[in-house]
Amino acid sequence: MPTDSGDFTTEIASAAAVYRVPRPPGDKGAASRERGRFIRKMASAAVTFSVLRPSPAVRRLRLSDPPSLQRSKLSARLPRFRSLSPALFRRTHLTRFLFTPKASVGSAEHAVEPATGVKFPKALRVPGSSSSLALLGTGYREKVFAIIGVKVYAAGFYAESSIRDSLSDWKGRRTAAELSEDSSFFSSMFEAPVEKSLDIVLVRDVDGKTFWNALDDVISPRIKNPMGDDESALSTFGRAFQQRELKKETRICLTWVRPSRMLISISSAGSPTAIDAEILSSNVNRALFDGFFGKNPVSSTLKASVTDGLRMMIG
Repeated sequence: MPTDSGDFTTEIASAAAVYRVPRPPGDKGAASRERGRFIRKMASAAVTFSVLRPSPAVRRLRLSDPPSLQRSKLSARLPRFRSLSPALFRRTHLTRFLFTPKASVGSAEHAVEPATGVKFPKALRVPGSSSSLALLGTGYREKVFAIIGVKVYAAGFYAESSIRDSLSDWKGRRTAAELSEDSSFFSSMFEAPVEKSLDIVLVRDVDGKTFWNALDDVISPRIKNPMGDDESALSTFGRAFQQRELKKETRICLTWVRPSRMLISISSAGSPTAIDAEILSSNVNRALFDGFFGKNPVSSTLKASVTDGLRMMIG
C-alpha cells in the first residue's frame, strides 16, 4: 500500500504511462489485441482505484511484451501464478491481486462495491439500532476453487459517526497500511460504545447451512475457551440460517449493539425490517468481528476499505 501521497502519485503516473503505450506498428494480431486489453484493464483499474505497491518489474510492463514476459514480470509480485500458461494467464482476472479498491464509487446516496457492483446506502438504519449508521467501507468475500475465485457476497461496514471519538488516539499517527496491522486499533473499534453493523449482500444462491458452516469456521477457532453461554449463542446463531435458502441479493445485517449483544436480521427483499435472532455472548461477537478485522480476515478488501475510511474520518 502506498505510504504517502507522493508514492500514490508515482504509482498512478506509472499505471497511466502503461495505459498510454501505443500498440506496436504492424502488430495487428489477435494476441497483441488481447495483451492490449489485458494491460489497459489493469492500468484502468490502477487509475480508478488505489494501487497496491507493485514491484519495479510490474511497473516495467509494456504493451509490446509477449505474454510469457508479462507473466514473468507479474510473477515477481504474484509467485503463485508462475506456472500458468500465457493463455490461461491472460484469462485470469489478476487485477484484484495487483489493485485493491480503496474507496467505493457511486452516487451521493449510495456507494458501489466495485468488484461485485452491489450498492450500499451511505446511511443505514438497521433493525434494533437507535440511530442511522454511516458507511465506512465495502469489500467482498471470495472462495477459491483451484485457481478460480468465486465471489460469494459483498459487504458494507457501518457505525455511528461518533466512533471517531473512541479512536482519537490514532489521529494523525498512522497511515492506513500501519493501522491495518495494529490489532489494538481494531480492538478499540470493537469496544467502542457505539452501534456497528455488517451489511452482507449475497451475489449468488447459497443454502443456509453452507453459509452458517462458513461463519462457524470463522468464529469457533477464535474462541479459545468456550463457555456454556458461547455454545448456546452459537446454536442460536446457526438456527437463524440452517433452515433457510439464501437467494442471490439476500441481505444479512449483523449488528453489534454493544460487544455483548449482536442482532441478526435477514431479508430476501430489500433491507431487513425485523430482528431474526439475538446473540448474547461477548466471545462469539468478538470472534465474528475478529474474523473480518483481525489477522487473516475473510475479506481483505473490506478490512482495507474500512481502515481507510476510519483513517479519513479521524484525520
